[in-house]
Amino acid sequence: MGDAGEGLIDAQSRIQERLEEIERERAPRQGRAIRDPELVRALESLRLARTELERQLAVTTHERRKAQIAQAMVEIDRRMAEASARLA
Repeated sequence: MGDAGEGLIDAQSRIQERLEEIERERAPRQGRAIRDPELVRALESLRLARTELERQLAVTTHERRKAQIAQAMVEIDRRMAEASARLA
């Protein structure tokens, strides 16, 4: 076959080994199925909303608006706790 043929076989062998390695790495992650993907998305949405409210609270100077933001954060925290409990 010659040197070129042996090099091709070696390259295919390395590629196959790498593909098997990637598959082994993915296997443990795939074993943990997400129970409720919609709940996970809702929880992530709440986290993002809370981050935005924290940003708004940091720049707001009006006391009444600060109180509104604080109340909204309390409600988001309550919903996040509820969602986390259902997820667990």
